[in-house]
Amino acid sequence: MSFKILISDSLSKEAVDILEGQKSFKVDVKTGLDPEELKKIVKNYDALVVRSSTKVTKAIIESCDKMKIIGRAGVGLDNVDLAAASKKGIIVVNTPGGNTISTAEHTLSMILALSRNIAPADLSMKKGEWERKKFMGVELYGKTLGIIGLGRIGTEVAKRAISFEMTVLAYDPYLSLEKAKQLGVEPVSLEDIFKRSDYITAHTPLTDETRHLVGEKAIGMMKKGVRIVNCARGGIVDEDALIKGITSGKVAGAALDVFEKEPPKDPRLMKLDKVLLTPHLGASTEEAQAAVAIDVANTIRDALLDRGVRNAVNFPSVEPETFKVIEPYLKLAEKIGAMQAQLVEGHVRRVKIRYVGDLLRYDLSPFTISIMKGMLTPILQETVNFVNAMVIAKERGINIIEMKTAEMEDFSSLIWVEVETDRSKLSIMGTLFTKVDPRIVKINDSYVDSVPEGHMLVIKNKDVPGIIGQIGTILGRNNINIAAMSFGREAKGGLAFSVVNIDQAAPKDVLDELRRAKNIYEVKAIKV
Repeated sequence: MSFKILISDSLSKEAVDILEGQKSFKVDVKTGLDPEELKKIVKNYDALVVRSSTKVTKAIIESCDKMKIIGRAGVGLDNVDLAAASKKGIIVVNTPGGNTISTAEHTLSMILALSRNIAPADLSMKKGEWERKKFMGVELYGKTLGIIGLGRIGTEVAKRAISFEMTVLAYDPYLSLEKAKQLGVEPVSLEDIFKRSDYITAHTPLTDETRHLVGEKAIGMMKKGVRIVNCARGGIVDEDALIKGITSGKVAGAALDVFEKEPPKDPRLMKLDKVLLTPHLGASTEEAQAAVAIDVANTIRDALLDRGVRNAVNFPSVEPETFKVIEPYLKLAEKIGAMQAQLVEGHVRRVKIRYVGDLLRYDLSPFTISIMKGMLTPILQETVNFVNAMVIAKERGINIIEMKTAEMEDFSSLIWVEVETDRSKLSIMGTLFTKVDPRIVKINDSYVDSVPEGHMLVIKNKDVPGIIGQIGTILGRNNINIAAMSFGREAKGGLAFSVVNIDQAAPKDVLDELRRAKNIYEVKAIKV
């Protein structure tokens, strides 16, 4: 069997050679195609390889007649419509590890340059000046570095910081105490990161939860003289708050490689001497660019030759016929995992999964993988896929226990996930209605009937008359439409869970108003 492969963005010669080296492959390199040109020709190809320039839209994917796999030479998948590809049955792969070292090294370079005033001193020298006192710096030795997100890149940054004999604090909900000890870092809360660190660097994806994570409130908690670095995603650092922090003297300096808008438009950033700026260079090394290109070429080759699929972001490794049957359960499993990630508090120690009924006819590993992908994705985003989810869980010291039960209660099949952290336990039970529609039917000891979809509020409250109206009134007053509501209680007059589907994300002030309301103990906003 022969395969046609289209490369629509520039790829290294080594990567192209890997694909052209297969006799059964016909490789076409056509860069700079406009969307209509790509849409017209893509139907003739079995595989498509892109970087970031090509936008693989829903319209383009729907034009694919033979496409089996799309490969992204890089981590981010903003330019590929995953939902459309999944619906069409096209596997999408990326290269999550290719830029790890380059981004970690760039982060340390930014920290060092910021500490020793390298950029302004260089500029001064080139003006013919000699101002040694003006550029007095600080040492890294003995300082405290706070790392937000200890994934691949965060871990490499930690290793390098430790070699400078820095104290390293790490905030990551999925970092076990055992793994932290092994790495030589101290696991702490986000608040501790802000209060104790001399340097703070973020290595998380940009999500609703991480947008402006380093903002005015966070900077208010920080030490005077703190230095802030962002080589992850623009928007994690609130640039307005950062500018205020620097001009007030609270923040001694900042180094930014990514920005809320790229290229950045705010002239205030450019004019601040204490801000070091680079144009999104984290992955811009010859080695990293070559590595991601070679990695995606190898992945495409092996997938087309039935040697296995690596780094698939939308496809578990099961037979196509079986996949059609179990796909609704895989979606349910992933949604339960995503809910757990956003509801549970503390460092995850153990994930206990119980499978009930009809599911026992199938290999359970794809369901467990889907649960862990769902749990890890809200924190790590595109770096988690169906191939590496279990590896990442193991790296983070998460103990996973699978259990099987033939029958339970009134459901023919169930997925029941209990997550234990150093602070609490949370269990969520889910099933399918009409064999295709996912439902959450129990949270801890409270029975509910909730559709895990879109924006949701999970409210822990006292079971008292009027609580439903109270929640509805607050949301209605703030023009937030309720799509569905479900309520469950442990006992009459006792603890209850209210699960509310809403049409749009609830702003922070609305969540705070709910939290202040009488008989409401806790409010969590999640998205699944």
